[in-house]
Amino acid sequence: MSAAVGLRASRPAYALFVLPFVALYVLMLLWPLAKGVWTSFHDHDLLSDDSFWIGLANYKELWSDEVFHEVVWNTIRFVAISTPIFVILSLMLAIALNRPGRLATFLRATFFCASVFSVTLITLVWKLALMPERGLIAQAFQALGIPELPLLTSDAFALTTIALVTVWWIIGLPMILFLSALQQIPSDIYEAAALDNTPRWRVLTHITLPSLKRAIVLVALIEVIRQFQVFPQIMLMTNGGPNNTTRSIVQFTYEQAFMQLSLGYATAASQVLLAIMLIGVSTQLWLERDRKGAAR
Repeated sequence: MSAAVGLRASRPAYALFVLPFVALYVLMLLWPLAKGVWTSFHDHDLLSDDSFWIGLANYKELWSDEVFHEVVWNTIRFVAISTPIFVILSLMLAIALNRPGRLATFLRATFFCASVFSVTLITLVWKLALMPERGLIAQAFQALGIPELPLLTSDAFALTTIALVTVWWIIGLPMILFLSALQQIPSDIYEAAALDNTPRWRVLTHITLPSLKRAIVLVALIEVIRQFQVFPQIMLMTNGGPNNTTRSIVQFTYEQAFMQLSLGYATAASQVLLAIMLIGVSTQLWLERDRKGAAR
C-alpha cells in the first residue's frame, strides 16, 4: 500500500523530467507550425507589416500559378533522382568499407569529411570544375575526344548535375548510418556462412541485405526529407536556371518572402511543401509495411 502511494506521489516528479522537452517541442516546432498555417491565410506584407485575412486565396493562387507548378515538379524530380542514388551508393560504400585496416578507415573519413564542408565551398569548387572550355570536366571531355556537355546551362542536364554534386557532397552521413547497421549484424552468421562455403552474392542477398531493411528505410526517409528541402546549392550554382528548370519550392518560397515581400503567399507555398513531404514519407512507410505484410 505504501509503495503504491509513493508511486502516485512521484508521478508529478516524473512529469518534471519531461516538461523541458515538451516546452521546447511546443516552442520550437508546434508553435511555428501553427503560426505558419495561420499566416498562410493572410495577405502579409513584410515591408509595411500589414496583415489581412484572405482565407484560401493564397492556396487558390498557388493552384493557378504556372511557375509554382514548375518548381513543384523540379523538386519532385530532384528527390526522385538523388534519393535512390544516395541509398544505393552509400550502401555499396558501407559494405565495401566495413572492414578493418588503415585504408578503409582513411576512405571512410574521406567520404564523411566532404559533408562537413560548407555549401558555399562545395558549389564554388564544382562551378569551377564545370566551367565551359576551361573547367576540369570540359578538359577531361576534350582529352577523351568527347563533345563538351553543357552540364549547368542545359535544361536537360542542369538538375541532374546538381543532384550528383549533392550526392558527392553529403554521401558520408548515409554511409555512416549503414556502417553502424552493418556492425550490428552478429559475426557468427558470417562465420557460419564461411564454414558452409556460401558464395559472396548469396551472403549479400540472404544475410546482409535482409539485416539492413530497417536501415535502408531509415536512410531513404532521411534523404527524402532532406532533398525536398534542397535550396542553397541550386541558388549558388544556377539560381534556378536555366529557364526555371532547377528552381525548387524552397527557393520559390524564399523569393516570394524576401524579394516579393509577400509573406502570406510564401508561407502557403511552404505549407504545400510540408504536405508533399508528409505524403511522400507516408507513402514510403505504407509501401514498406505492405512489403512486410506480404512477406509474412
